[in-house]
Amino acid sequence: MNKHELRGGARYVGGKVEKAVGDVVDSRDWKVAGVTDQVAGGAEHLFGRAQSIAGDVADATPSLIEHAREKVGDAADRSVDAARRGSDKARNHIRGNEATVFAIAAALGGYALGWLIHRRRG
Repeated sequence: MNKHELRGGARYVGGKVEKAVGDVVDSRDWKVAGVTDQVAGGAEHLFGRAQSIAGDVADATPSLIEHAREKVGDAADRSVDAARRGSDKARNHIRGNEATVFAIAAALGGYALGWLIHRRRG
């Protein structure tokens, strides 16, 4: 509870008392002043309450940010591991099938040679 909540609550109660006294002595000025103090006190109390809630949210935010940062870091680590496993599998597959690599190299060489020959004619 902060000072605005306390002052607002006190002003609201004071306004209630002032309005009650105004009702007893039948004074319009006291009634109006009492109602005015009630409204102002209620508004100040509400403002203080909003400040308290905002403070609570601000206090909780760093831990939430840290938690999110940890989760993102974990996801990034899992993605890196998956990418490494995939590249290792591809590398092992290529190493195990050297004939495939030579066939791809021969095909690319043949394509380049054909392109050079046909380009000279055109």
